[in-house]
Amino acid sequence: MSRLNDSRFKGVALLLAAVLLVGVLLLAGCAPQEEEEEAAQEEEAQVERDTLTIAIGAEPESLDPVRMTSAPAATVGEHVVERLIYMEEDGSLTPMLATGWDSNDEGTVWTFDIREGVEFHDGEPLNAEAVATNLRRFVNPDVGAAYAFLLGTVEEIEAVSEYELQLSLSQPFAPILSHLSHSFIGIVSPAQLEGLAPEDTIEIPVGTGPYEMVDWSRGDSISLEVNEDFYGDTPDIPNVRFEFIPESSAQIVALETGEVDAMMRVPPQEVERLEGDPNIEVVRESSVRTIYIGFNNQQEPFNDPLVRRALNHAVNKEEIVNGLFEGFTVADAPVVPAVFGHESVGPYEYDPERAQELLAEAGYPDGFEMTIHHPTGRYPLDATVAEVVQDQLSDVGIDVTLETREWSSYLDFTSQPPDQAEYDAFMLGWGTVTLDADYGLYALLHSRQWNPNGNNRGFYRNDEVDSLLDEARVTTDQAAREELYAEAIELIWNDAPWIFLYNQGQINANRTYVEGLIHHPLENLSAWDASFSE
Repeated sequence: MSRLNDSRFKGVALLLAAVLLVGVLLLAGCAPQEEEEEAAQEEEAQVERDTLTIAIGAEPESLDPVRMTSAPAATVGEHVVERLIYMEEDGSLTPMLATGWDSNDEGTVWTFDIREGVEFHDGEPLNAEAVATNLRRFVNPDVGAAYAFLLGTVEEIEAVSEYELQLSLSQPFAPILSHLSHSFIGIVSPAQLEGLAPEDTIEIPVGTGPYEMVDWSRGDSISLEVNEDFYGDTPDIPNVRFEFIPESSAQIVALETGEVDAMMRVPPQEVERLEGDPNIEVVRESSVRTIYIGFNNQQEPFNDPLVRRALNHAVNKEEIVNGLFEGFTVADAPVVPAVFGHESVGPYEYDPERAQELLAEAGYPDGFEMTIHHPTGRYPLDATVAEVVQDQLSDVGIDVTLETREWSSYLDFTSQPPDQAEYDAFMLGWGTVTLDADYGLYALLHSRQWNPNGNNRGFYRNDEVDSLLDEARVTTDQAAREELYAEAIELIWNDAPWIFLYNQGQINANRTYVEGLIHHPLENLSAWDASFSE
């Protein structure tokens, strides 16, 4: 019995030993396989981190510098196409494609030294003639660039030597340097412009920037890859992808899941949620953008300033700002306080009774019907704000219908000439990215800037305002310019060509492993200094 038990014990022991041996052998065989799988996963993760994905709420309408009209276009385009001068985050102007500049005593001749040894993405050399070709196209009236006013009184554009550009002006133009820092005065390869008809458009711009554009999947995304021959510091991140996600809620989910690495314009009600995520950084930044609802000033009843003032009094901007936003302020002028030339003349007091009095005086005691057009996803909570305005206007007898469109279509719809404009009112924003009131007032409120080749989409006209804005452009005394703008702003405010809503702040967010993103006050999210942390 004991021998039998002993024999069974030995058999069990041998069986266990065999099992253990097989297990050891299996483990030994699996270890390299597991290591290979782990290495593959690490490599896959590394490949995924070769691309920085940024969510933006609206697709650019164009990336051709002469056709660009919006901040989404500027944010994407500045990575590919550079300009002569760059505006830093503190508002200072620094060299980009121009390494230096100077003018004569009268300010009527400006000379720019063009950076040497730079090539466009197609290998064409950058020189003064390449820049001159671009600037001539920009101001060509047959091209119809909506931002041609940026070059003001420039009469002649000449390459006086291989790397020296000269601009001759009919009169001094006070904001010329800040205007030349604008993203829409971008310089593309002259090979792209050769044989191009004035009405033609560049689809994929070829610039000198740190990234070059490789794909535009309409309605979905734009993909960029690093320019290995960039004259400056080569970006650390090889690829940048901009995804078009109109709904902020969808952007939030994409950021939380890591589908995108960064997003712009976080809704304030989502800030606490994102700040509670240890993998996400929320970034607050100032802005130079004013949000407004423009009237068609040439169409009844909006051709009556009494009606326009009434609607300003009927909208409770404080309630909108305090109830929906963080870091926003009620507009007290057509431009934000950070802009040179700003003068505080408002805000319009919320006073429904006064609104009804003005409507009755204008002949509309029972109100009227109107349509407000608005974007969705272009500005923070733009559709929600439109709904609030709709509700508030109903309190004074205004029956408002809301209509929205996809961003590019929206810009087309609101850029028709006065005899074809089919809108009562429209919501838009304007960032005075030159930090000079000329850009915020002349562009939107001078009668020479009426659609279709300008940005005065409401067809506002006041001859005295025109005269003041014209004089301020060519006056070099900054104190005198401030006085001119103060007078113009007072007139504009009383004319009320818009419902003056609020000055926008910025709340952006990115995954914590993203470092060096530039969250610019001019509302660009720039990736050339960005990197992925370990």
